[in-house]
Amino acid sequence: MKETIIRRITEVPLEDPILIEGLPGVGHVGKLVAEHLVEELKAEKIIEVYSPHFPPQVIVQDDGTVKLVTNEVYAYKGDGRDLLLLVGDYQSATNEGHYELTGIFLDLAEEFGVSRIYTLGGYGTGQFLDKPRVMGATNSLELVEEMKEYGVVFQENEPGGGIIGVSGLMVGLSRLRNIDAICLMGMTSGYLVDPKSAQAVLKVLCKALDIKIDMQALEDRAKEMEKIVGKLREMEKSQMGYESASDDDLRYIR
Repeated sequence: MKETIIRRITEVPLEDPILIEGLPGVGHVGKLVAEHLVEELKAEKIIEVYSPHFPPQVIVQDDGTVKLVTNEVYAYKGDGRDLLLLVGDYQSATNEGHYELTGIFLDLAEEFGVSRIYTLGGYGTGQFLDKPRVMGATNSLELVEEMKEYGVVFQENEPGGGIIGVSGLMVGLSRLRNIDAICLMGMTSGYLVDPKSAQAVLKVLCKALDIKIDMQALEDRAKEMEKIVGKLREMEKSQMGYESASDDDLRYIR
């Protein structure tokens, strides 16, 4: 494979759809949200994207067969809001691929008449959070003010390292195509898959889109992850206590 391949599966007539991107990233926050939307809305897969910029591997499925790494576009035709949902196994493994694939996704957005894009991701803090907030970045000041009404946090010089990958590039490059774009980032430790942070992002997104989504599946996953995080915190405290005791022993020797 030398070039990115776009495989169209079916056509679904959409009216002024909103594009939501949720590819893998920090804490898999965006991926969790987008895949949850696909499942809850029973969205229909309409496009598969194969690219030499994806990692050179296949995915072994439960039945023992393999499938190529893909990004996929799903369509949902709702009563009041049509959606395009971009999900996938991986992002590009190359810098060039990030730009190429983002360009392809924006071409598709223009083809379907998308006027607004939401990209979803995680913002790594290096700490476990009980109540993760949602940080934002947009391609216009008007959108900043709009997102603040939904509780999105905008902090000066944050994220400090910028937004890497499709989630950031789509917001930046969409301005050249006169498409409004917002990046919603759930604060997360960055160490584990974080369904609690995904819940926080999904709640903001539902408010912005004025839609209702059952979050029970994410809630269940969040509770399971809380148990794991609790055990990790206990281990961390035990380790700190051991190090403190070791320091005391060393002071006694001195």
